[in-house]
Amino acid sequence: MLQKVQEVLNGLGIKWDIGTLSLEHILWVLVLILAGIATIRILLRVLDRMLEKSKSLSSLRVYISSATRVILWFLLVLIVAESMGVHTASVIALLSVAGLAVSLALQNTLSNVAGGIMLLVTKPFQVGDYVEADGVAGTVQATDLSYTTILTIDNKTIFIPNSQLSAAKIVNYTTQDRRRVDLNFNASYDAPTQTVKAAIQEVLDTLPQIQSEPAPPVIWLSQYQASSIQYVVRVWTATADYWDVYYAIQEGVRESFARRGVEMTYDHLNVHLMEK
Repeated sequence: MLQKVQEVLNGLGIKWDIGTLSLEHILWVLVLILAGIATIRILLRVLDRMLEKSKSLSSLRVYISSATRVILWFLLVLIVAESMGVHTASVIALLSVAGLAVSLALQNTLSNVAGGIMLLVTKPFQVGDYVEADGVAGTVQATDLSYTTILTIDNKTIFIPNSQLSAAKIVNYTTQDRRRVDLNFNASYDAPTQTVKAAIQEVLDTLPQIQSEPAPPVIWLSQYQASSIQYVVRVWTATADYWDVYYAIQEGVRESFARRGVEMTYDHLNVHLMEK
């Protein structure tokens, strides 16, 4: 039986000296296996405790434990095989060739896995954050080793490969507690500056979501344009209230301008005909 096994292994390029085996040798191998299993369990427990204490690696805990378990078992198999007279150099060479073939076949998948590990370690976003990346904006639903799932505002689920996401510019709108709302309004040259500012300030005073920190609301005359004067409005608010404040100011300024007689002009061209 052992002779047939040796012939099969020799056909695969793996050398095994069966003649070196004896009853005492076999018992030693069994002891080595039991000791190796006990060592693997102890090392995995120690690693698991270390990962529990590490905040940066907590998200990778399952993957690191699984990879470490595979590596330790592989090393134990090599040690046992070496003790039984198997030439492990030929085994490693055979596995290297197989590993190279698999890595070439799964190049894109491995690239996504590497990107997933990068995202899980660096943590540019967390589940529940609203982000914009790779041309997609939405709420992060999940991040695994291959894809990141994003739910858009119109309820579409988009799966982005981690290889693309890890190389893209990521804008996280949820990280900070406060956001600044920047808006521009155009008013006629005929409208006095103080009247325009008063009309805008009237709207800002009605919004309790506007905060005075880190800076109070400001209204500036920012630019003289071809057909109008542009005013910039900057206010701070909580991240959760951003869009409510944004749209409330937009709608409120239009109504306030109408009450005060401020014309919201648009680009136009006046043509004067002269008679000869």
